[in-house]
Order: sequence, then C-alpha cells, then structure tokens
Amino acid sequence: MARTAPAGRRPRDSGWSNPTVYVAALLLVGLMLGPVLYIIIGGFRTNSQITTDPAGLPDPWEFGNYTDVLASGTFWRQVGNSTIVALVTTIGVVGLGVMASYVLARYRFRGRGAMYALFAAGLMFPATVAITPLYILIKNLGLVNTLPGVILPQIAFGLPTTVIILVPFLRAIPKEIEEAAAIDRCSRLGFFWRMVLPLSVPGLITTGILAFIGSWNSYLLPLFILNNQDTFTLPLGVQAFASQYSVDTAKVLAFTSLSMIPALVFFSLFERRIVGGLTGAVKG
Repeated sequence: MARTAPAGRRPRDSGWSNPTVYVAALLLVGLMLGPVLYIIIGGFRTNSQITTDPAGLPDPWEFGNYTDVLASGTFWRQVGNSTIVALVTTIGVVGLGVMASYVLARYRFRGRGAMYALFAAGLMFPATVAITPLYILIKNLGLVNTLPGVILPQIAFGLPTTVIILVPFLRAIPKEIEEAAAIDRCSRLGFFWRMVLPLSVPGLITTGILAFIGSWNSYLLPLFILNNQDTFTLPLGVQAFASQYSVDTAKVLAFTSLSMIPALVFFSLFERRIVGGLTGAVKG
C-alpha cells in the first residue's frame, strides 16, 4: 500500500521536475560543446563550403583534411613532444606531491602550518606573473628550447593543487593502522609504500589526471621556452600550423580537432575518477 504524505504537507520537490532546469542545462551544454563540434565538423568541409555556408554541414564530406594532417610527420612529432612532457610532468607532480603531502599530513613539526599555507598560496600565484623571471632562470640553466625547460616549471606549478588534494586523503588514514604497522616492525618508509600509497589511489589518480590535462593544454610556458619547431608541443603546433596555412581554414580546423581529441578522450574516460577523488578530499 502506497504511503501518502501527511495532511497539510506537500511532497518535497527535487527541483529537477521543473522543465526549465533541463532547458537551462541543455543550453549550457550546447554553449560548451558547440564550438568543439563546429571545429570537428569543420575539418570535414572544404574552404568553399565554409565560405558559402559557415554554419552548414559538410556536403559532401571531405576526409582529405584529416588524412593530410595524419600523414604529416610534424604532427606526430608534436604529439610525441606533448606526450613526453605530459607524462613526465604527471609523474613528477604525483611523486613529489604525495611525498610532501605525507610529511604534512602525518608528521608534527614546527612550521608545518606555514609550509601548508605556502602550498595553498601557490594556487593564487599564476604562471603569467612569474613568466619573465622564470624565463631568465631557464635561460641561465641552459634549458631554453628543451623539453626539460617546460617540464620542470610545470611540475613546480602543479604541486600546490596536488598537495591541497592529497593532504586530506593521507590525514584521514587511521592512526591505528600506522601503530599496528609499527608493532609489526614496519618502518615508516615501508608503511608509506605498503599502506599509504594503496589507500590514497583515488587522490593520486585525480591529481595525475589534472596534471596530465593541464600539461597537455599548456600554451603560455612553452610559448616562452620553446622557439625551435622540432621541440614544439601541440598547442604551439596549432598556432604554427594556423599561421602557415592561414588561407586553408578547413585544414586548420582538422589540425585543431586532432590536437584536442586526446585530451577530451582522456578527460571523458576518467571524469568519474576526478569527481570521486575531489569528493574524497573534501570528506577527508
């Protein structure tokens, strides 16, 4: 028998029963996905189609733009550069971040709060502010036009976010587990490898995804550090390609589409991991 609501009390409205919410959500999704779809579909058109009907669909579909880009050695060289930079940056950010977070979360020492506040302040310090002294430093180290000249600063700028996310994870690990490990003669380093890392996997995945996507899409730092086209990453490659083929709009759209697809796919596959990791960090 169905349970009825008490007299004089209306059933609670979840808010999603209102069609206005769905309409607003669809409009928001359309505003975000519209430019992406336009770029992808535009790569299947010809320049004359784009000029005649900028908002139309391909008629007929032109696959030559994408095949030309995929057959280019420059494109794959830039894909390799971006992959190397993103992977090394992710490994460095996650590795150094989890070690720093472990110390801040599990040890008590003078200046711990100030050190944590310093990492938190790093979130409010954009790379654009430090780009000039950073370039001078990279130049003095002889790392201009090299991938390490991009990787090292990206690791540094990625650490604040990683520490802020991981510290609650590591702090939430029960003290009893560490005491039990000490009774079993497990060293602090052994406890870190055997217990801390497995228990903080959601946070590690979250920070790794954020670091990878941020590095893949980074433009300003490589723009200042890399001047040789052989070391260009994909964001710089898109700019160089657009300048070289400025009159071939369709091919530029195809190059741009292929450049952003890896990041879109990567983010879509691990979207739930990001949300779950951030939720765990807030609960911790």
